[in-house]
Amino acid sequence: MMYLEERNQKIIDAVIKRADTVCPGALALIGIYGSFMTGDFYEKSDLDLLILINDDRGWQLGCAFIQDDLQVGHDIYCTTWEHLQDDARYEHPNISRLMDVRIVYCADEKYKEQLDILQKTAKDIMSAPFSEEDYTKAENLLKEAEQCYTLAMVSEHRSDVLDWAGGVIYYVENAIAMLNKQYFHYGVKRAYEELNAMQNRPDKLCEMIEDIISAASVTSVQKHLSILMKETIAVFRQMKETIARQEKPAAADTLSGTYEEMYSNWRNKMHAAAENGNRHLAFMSLISANAMFSEISNEVNIDRYDVLGGYDSEDLHKMAKEYDDILNEYLQEYKKAGIQVRRYSDIDAFVVDYETN
Repeated sequence: MMYLEERNQKIIDAVIKRADTVCPGALALIGIYGSFMTGDFYEKSDLDLLILINDDRGWQLGCAFIQDDLQVGHDIYCTTWEHLQDDARYEHPNISRLMDVRIVYCADEKYKEQLDILQKTAKDIMSAPFSEEDYTKAENLLKEAEQCYTLAMVSEHRSDVLDWAGGVIYYVENAIAMLNKQYFHYGVKRAYEELNAMQNRPDKLCEMIEDIISAASVTSVQKHLSILMKETIAVFRQMKETIARQEKPAAADTLSGTYEEMYSNWRNKMHAAAENGNRHLAFMSLISANAMFSEISNEVNIDRYDVLGGYDSEDLHKMAKEYDDILNEYLQEYKKAGIQVRRYSDIDAFVVDYETN
C-alpha cells in the first residue's frame, strides 16, 4: 500500500501548490479522514480530504477526476468554516470529517486552534446527559423518515418505492444514531456494525433494513418498511417517556383547569353524539381530547390515557361512558398535584366566588 500513500501525498501537495498559485491565503488546512484514517482502505479506496477554506476563492481548489491506472474516482471537495460550525452543533451524525480528521497541512496554527474549539463543542454536546433538546434533534430526522415512508407507501412504480425506501433507511439510521448521541465513524461499509453497537435501537434493526433491501416486490418492500417504522417509533416513544419521567415533575399550575376544560369541551358532545347517532361528532371529539392529553403529557408527568382505545362506531353510548371513565381517572392527576376541581352548585355560586377571589 506504499503506492497509495505516495499517491495521497501527491494529491495533497498538488492542492497546496494550487492554493499558493490561484488563491493565496484561502487555504486554512488539509486533513485526512475516512478509510485512510480508520484503516479500512484498500487498493480501490479514494482519498477523503478535509480541505478547509477561508473564503470563496478557495472553491477553485475543488476538482473531481478519475485515476485510470487504478480505476478510482476522486472528489477533491472543499469545506468552509460555516460547514464545520454546523457539524459542531451536532444536528446530524455524519460529522466524522470534523471529529476523526488528521491534520496533514496547516497554514497557520490559529486554524488548528479553531478546529480544536469546534471539536470540543461537538464533544461537549455528545457527552452531556441526554436531554429533551437531544430528543428533538433525533425526532426531526425521524420525521424525515416518516415523510419518505408515506411517499413509499403511496407510490406505485418500483423505482419510486425503492427511492423512498432508501430515504427511510437513511433517516432511520441517522435518527437512531442521534438517539444514542453518537456519530458514524466508518461510513456506509460498516454501518451495521456501528448500529448494532448502539443501545437505544429496535431489536434486529439491521435485519429489518436487510429485509427491505432484499425484498423482491413492491408489496414486500412496503411491508418491511412498515415493520421498520413501527419498531423505530416504539423506541422513540420509550425514550420520550423516559425523558418525561426524568425531567418533568408534575406541575399544579400546568394541570389546573385541564379537567374542567376536557369536561366542558367534549363530555356533553360525546353524549349528544350518542343520542343523535352522530359518529363524526363523537370521533372528532375523541381526536381533540386525545390531542389535549398528548399536549399535557409533553409538559408534565401524567399517566397514559388511551382516549381512542374505546372507539366503537357501532356503540356511541359506550364510547360516551368510556370518555366519562377516562375523565374520572384523570382526577387522580389532580389529586397527585393537590388540585381541587372548580365546581359550583349553580352560576350564582360561581359569580360570588369569581368576583371575590
